[in-house]
Amino acid sequence: MPNAKVLEEKKALVTSLVEKIKNSPAGVLVDYKGINVEDDTKLRRELRAAGVDYAVVKNTLIRFAAKELGFDGFEEHLSGTTAVAISTTEDVIAPAKILCDYAKTHENFNVKVGFLEGAVIPAEEVKALAAMPSKEVLIAQTLYSFNFPIMQLAIALDAIAKKSEDGEALVSTLVAAKEEAAPAEEAAAE
Repeated sequence: MPNAKVLEEKKALVTSLVEKIKNSPAGVLVDYKGINVEDDTKLRRELRAAGVDYAVVKNTLIRFAAKELGFDGFEEHLSGTTAVAISTTEDVIAPAKILCDYAKTHENFNVKVGFLEGAVIPAEEVKALAAMPSKEVLIAQTLYSFNFPIMQLAIALDAIAKKSEDGEALVSTLVAAKEEAAPAEEAAAE
């Protein structure tokens, strides 16, 4: 039977793990066997740069933390070697993306399960999450879709202005468009 000091250290580790998971939007559990020190060092460096805590944790400690958190889906995945990647930022995609990319090039490195916003998600959903574009890319795509109609209007107006030497065609086109829109606006107002 372990002594009281060892038990207290393990309880502290479980408490720390529970707090990290509670305060994190996402995380991933992986089977890390079969990787060498050099690859592991590169992986840890990349995860750290993305704001992800990564640590090898004993299955029993994860089991206690999962029980305390109410994560029922972890139990069946807690065998063999297990490492936990927990996002320390609001980026929910970073742990999944980095670890899934790494798993593609290392056959013994496998995603076991993940969690997202306090719920357990299976490995397939972790992989789907990893396939999503980053937050910055999604924001850029959204902004582009907002700017696209305005950009097209500017291009059309520029083309009309270039057809006319002094821009008379542009003015007459805009006046005609306003006159066509006026009856429709009056009808809509009634």
